[in-house]
Amino acid sequence: MKPTHIRLRRACAAVAAAGALMAPAVAGSAYGATAPEPSASSPAAPSSATGTEFVQLTPAVAARLDAAVREVMRETKVPGVTVGLWAPGKGSYVKTFGVADKATGAPMGTGLHVRIGSETKTFTVTALLQQVDRGKAGLDDPIGKYVTGVPNGDRITLRELAGMRSGLFNYSLDPDFVKKLQADPEQDFTPQQLLDYSFKHPVQFQPDEKFDYCNTNLILLGLVVEKVTGRPLHEVIAQDVLEPAGLHRTLLPTGTEFPDPHAQGYSDQTASGRTEDVTDWNPSWAWAAGAMISDLQDLRSWARTLATGTLLTPATQAERLKTTPMDLPGTGYGLGIFNVQGWIGHNGSLPGYEVLPVYLPEAQATMVLLLNTDSLTGNQEPSTLLGQAITSIVSPDHVYPTKKQLAPEPADGGR
Repeated sequence: MKPTHIRLRRACAAVAAAGALMAPAVAGSAYGATAPEPSASSPAAPSSATGTEFVQLTPAVAARLDAAVREVMRETKVPGVTVGLWAPGKGSYVKTFGVADKATGAPMGTGLHVRIGSETKTFTVTALLQQVDRGKAGLDDPIGKYVTGVPNGDRITLRELAGMRSGLFNYSLDPDFVKKLQADPEQDFTPQQLLDYSFKHPVQFQPDEKFDYCNTNLILLGLVVEKVTGRPLHEVIAQDVLEPAGLHRTLLPTGTEFPDPHAQGYSDQTASGRTEDVTDWNPSWAWAAGAMISDLQDLRSWARTLATGTLLTPATQAERLKTTPMDLPGTGYGLGIFNVQGWIGHNGSLPGYEVLPVYLPEAQATMVLLLNTDSLTGNQEPSTLLGQAITSIVSPDHVYPTKKQLAPEPADGGR
């Protein structure tokens, strides 16, 4: 069956429990000793006195993690996975599984670039919030102050766009957009073209009425950043976010560039519905909502920077972390960021790739998952299944996304 839309999927998808742990070993780097935390200009959230939020990463725990990852890979047929876990005083676990290139059999590696999908939203919103801190924009400004022609533009605020509560139609659900992209996945899309696909549809609900994950919101916020800074978004993110954060292997591409080395990406979101190598699809259609590229160590550093707010004033970071409920129990969405069972961050998914970089303040623990496919299994994202399997072992009081069994979301749920 052909897909009905292109997924930059929901921030938190429903999950299914992992089964028995039986798959054979796959090459990768070994369990290791404690690695130093990335530097930060302000302290992380205080660690709880109980010390039970994150387990000691002993060889026995590493063996359990190996088995859990292999079993999820067996169930989901993910070609390659990189897993990174770090927590002060608890050790570290950094390991790769499977292949980065199915054609050559080249293994996954810890230094590979991947496309990071909706993790891009965390960078775009950070750039916006920096302008809020500088007095150049206000969270409660209407989007119509910056961009004309937006339905309900005099009522929808920047806060509601960043918090996924605008009511605008998600352009990546539009059938005409999907048909055009799948006909030529290497073509360029402009932000205005993306907005046009959204704005031909009526609003879905009134501003702030409910949570609804929508990529259109981030295209608009990217345009706001460009308007108030007078610079292209890729330059703003590079100069104002990546450079002060110390991220040297992360970028918002302006075309089809994809730095080497990188993993090949595989997806069934193709015109035929068959799994294909989609590595060189042009990510311009995702732009401020999902076009960025990064790697394991940069995402490790960014997860902590994002959750602790080192690039923002404390007051603005506090606004960012105010969450409203999402679709699952124990989950909330703030301003371009989520809190899922205590794990703070965002996930990312677009054709060929998924990432999950998150931070658990109670334990000052970081988890980063990188995958080179986005193909669903039973309507479940493989990164979500991996996140649940791993956190069930290392943070049983904070299982991503939930300890409860949930029904899968409809196949046309969009991200």
